[in-house]
Amino acid sequence: MSTNPPGSSSTASPSVVPSAPARRSLLRGSLAVSAGLALGGAGLTAPAFALSGRPKAAWGVQTGDVTARSGLVWVRSDRPARMIVETSSTESFRKVRRHHGPLLGAGTDFTGTTALRGLPSGEQVHYRVVLADPEDPRRTGEPVLGTFRTAPERRRDGVRFLWSGDIAGQGWGINPDIGGFRAYESMRRLDPDFFLCSGDTIYADGPLQAAVTLPDGRVWRNVVTEEKAKVAETLAEYRGNFRYNLLDHNVRAFNAQVPTVVQWDDHEVRNNWYPGQILDDARYTEKSVDVLAARASRAFTEYFPVSTFPAGSSAAEGRMHRVVRYGPLLDVFVLDMRSYRNANSPGRQADDTTGILGAEQLRWLKRELAQSRAVWKVLAADMPLGLVVPDGATDFEAVAQGDPGAPLGRELQIAELLRFIKHRQITGTLWLTADVHYTSAQHYAPERAAFKDFAPFWEFVSGPLAAGGFPANKLDGTFGPDRVFVRAPERSNLSPMETPQYFGEVDIDGGSGELTVRLRADDDTVLFTKVLRPGLVGQ
Repeated sequence: MSTNPPGSSSTASPSVVPSAPARRSLLRGSLAVSAGLALGGAGLTAPAFALSGRPKAAWGVQTGDVTARSGLVWVRSDRPARMIVETSSTESFRKVRRHHGPLLGAGTDFTGTTALRGLPSGEQVHYRVVLADPEDPRRTGEPVLGTFRTAPERRRDGVRFLWSGDIAGQGWGINPDIGGFRAYESMRRLDPDFFLCSGDTIYADGPLQAAVTLPDGRVWRNVVTEEKAKVAETLAEYRGNFRYNLLDHNVRAFNAQVPTVVQWDDHEVRNNWYPGQILDDARYTEKSVDVLAARASRAFTEYFPVSTFPAGSSAAEGRMHRVVRYGPLLDVFVLDMRSYRNANSPGRQADDTTGILGAEQLRWLKRELAQSRAVWKVLAADMPLGLVVPDGATDFEAVAQGDPGAPLGRELQIAELLRFIKHRQITGTLWLTADVHYTSAQHYAPERAAFKDFAPFWEFVSGPLAAGGFPANKLDGTFGPDRVFVRAPERSNLSPMETPQYFGEVDIDGGSGELTVRLRADDDTVLFTKVLRPGLVGQ
């Protein structure tokens, strides 16, 4: 997103989340930090000063990259501790299986992830995370509870998930007056199988102010922390940005109930960044984006459970792009359109093998798409394809560059991918993204396009989840997009008090195989619905 916000300090303490609906069991115990304390005052003590008593996990728990037989569980301690995860098929934990996790210490900011394997498919799994004193394993903290549902191995069970992105952006952070990040509670009540977070999970380049006066005279109040008082440059500051979102009770309750498939985009590091960039920005003392990205990616891997990143590693030791297989109905292809791209430019190159994915990731994606046997293949993109996203006066940030003619620049790589999908007759592809801070549906068709060697497909956009709203971007005609639906504000950077926040829902029916997309607002309103039929190369 080509926007830059405004500076920031506060904290939290544990409580019980509301019960979950439908098939989710009631979550009891200290799942999270209460809204009142998180939004106002008393606080989570930094690990360096919390040396008495038993280990605590007041930042909640979360799960990631859950499949039919496996998943990852994350936690953060307030001091050195051994992580232990106990799983059960019942909420009473009558029969428990124990999974031994890592030793949590300062090297990973007291965070850790434990892999769970050999899980039952298509079942509700209840888990509790226990933190033990490394010197005395009998001294344990209060268990922190969570639950998730593994992917089905039978097609008839169906799959339902949500997606969105863009969290705490453009100066709009956790506001106690509106109940914090309310969209998370709306999503939690829908009880999805998982959540696809499409990037901009933090705004490391977006300091917060304690109060912002809106055009109508109302005042937006932010919870602020030391790390949110300036742009993030150090590893500690990036860690603090990821920790900030966990101050919100809605986020913690959601994390304890719904697994996440997470990817990143630009604001995890800095607005519109690309590898090799040298900053001309007075707010930064560190000018090398590569240095900043290494620190940010390490913090990212510490604060999210991602199967392709070893905990505490950096981008050089792992990779963001991966396939998360969710049973016979669905494969999610998580793309990284940030780490391998070339420099932002006017995008008029007639030959561009690097593009936005890099040559190696493109080869990987083709191979995985060709091998996929899932009915539906979701291409989880952190940026849109045919929406023109500028970077300054002459450069462009995403794929499209405003020229509706034959593919040029980064469009060449996307044209190659779309041609491959058509010629290999790969069925059931659709693109999901966030990034532009509104919600829309685009249908791409060769009869409207300058480049015609591809099968029709849909791209759905939804966001932000907790950030500023922006007007709709212009379309680029190279791949023939038709904007079938859009809901966007007319002014830039409207606060969540002035415009809805958005997320999308994908519901795959186990019987018919039909896939239904619903674009939703945070007040539970369904704004747009599209039903897609399985087994087609394009539709």
